[in-house]
Amino acid sequence: MVRVVIVGGGIAGLAAARALGAASYGDRSLELNVTLREASDRLGGHLSTSAFAGRPAVDESADAFLARVPHATALAGVVGVDELVSPTGQHAAVWHGRLHDIPDGTVLGVPGKVAPLLRSSLLSWRAKARALTEPLRRRVDAGDSIGALVRGRFGAEVHDRLVDSLVGSIYAADTDRFSLAMVPQLEALARTNRSLLVGARAATGRRASGPLFLAPAGGMADLAEATAAAATALGVDVRPGAPVHELAIDANGWRVDGDVVDALILACPAAPARRLLGAVAPLADLLAGAEAADVAIVTIAVAAEAWPERLRGRSGYLVPKSVQRAVTAVSFASQKWEHLADGRSEVLRISIGRDGVPLGNRTDDALLQAAVTEVSAHIGVDLAPVHVRISRWPRSFPQYRPGHRRWLEGLDRAVSPGLTLAGASYHGIGVPACIESGERAAAATLDRLRALRQ
Repeated sequence: MVRVVIVGGGIAGLAAARALGAASYGDRSLELNVTLREASDRLGGHLSTSAFAGRPAVDESADAFLARVPHATALAGVVGVDELVSPTGQHAAVWHGRLHDIPDGTVLGVPGKVAPLLRSSLLSWRAKARALTEPLRRRVDAGDSIGALVRGRFGAEVHDRLVDSLVGSIYAADTDRFSLAMVPQLEALARTNRSLLVGARAATGRRASGPLFLAPAGGMADLAEATAAAATALGVDVRPGAPVHELAIDANGWRVDGDVVDALILACPAAPARRLLGAVAPLADLLAGAEAADVAIVTIAVAAEAWPERLRGRSGYLVPKSVQRAVTAVSFASQKWEHLADGRSEVLRISIGRDGVPLGNRTDDALLQAAVTEVSAHIGVDLAPVHVRISRWPRSFPQYRPGHRRWLEGLDRAVSPGLTLAGASYHGIGVPACIESGERAAAATLDRLRALRQ
């Protein structure tokens, strides 16, 4: 019997567990004994859903996944999460003194259509004129920095109010210190086009029909729970509340809390992986260089009669760093998702936290006060929450610095045989990227085990 241990019960670890269980079930000659160990009592990692304000399921972190990246949609189908819903299609905005619609035809904020750009109230005429010269400019050596690329092509205002607002909110990042190579849509634009505007226009013209985002009707945690159930049904021993205390490697291979295993997948974030690998250099030394940002989601409900009609038709808004205090983005969740609208209250999910702004010293009361005060000022409504929930996600958003791929190459060289790394710290923070990472780790593990048997 070949023993495999997966450390970490987030969606990457669960995807790896299900894939290994399916391989073992389909090929009895493998004789795999797979155990997944998760330190906390809850599976799903950063996917968490709970009841709120009379709704049975409101997400506490990610509330959707990209539909056009196949891994999450495919996994949902395999594990029986059949009811997927999409956002209502209402418009997002950027707050800069007031709410401004995001111009149509952008790719992660990169302008792709001239007419909507010229009509936008978000940008000054000087910034628009600067942006229109972008196709005439020479290529920029951005050094793998999103900020350097966009500022060099379009100017500071487009970078601050559009690209950094969108990408910064998705990754809780400072795009000046974030790897272009780790944002595939932007990296592809920069690699294949001299002009980003021309490339973005072509990209928007190629967009497939159908929803951009999907989510389980019962919340994102349903995907994690269904994946755990599928792995268990395939013979995987899934153990929440079972932390790993010590990893070691010797001539016989990897040891997990003293027990020898044939293969090990670390699907936990880089920081706990580093602690577990404390004596294993140089891998542990490289992992020590991983950085991550704190994020909190303050979810509030306000009475429906207190919600102004002028805010109908909006899914939420972003706040550029140039005018940011604590709040980085706001989702009008009960307008964004039809199944969250009940006519009695409006639900807002307010994001706080970004690269370089730790939240550990801020109390829940301080986070709530900042959220309510700032959003009230942004939208011109004196918010009076009738329900409140605060969800903290410390060090939950990996910060992929320029040169991140070189760091990954160093990790690959330093990893000892039998060990595979998976999860958001390495190849992408989105749910599809984490699923792909876990399934790729499972495939690499299977390839190695099969090779050893030959």
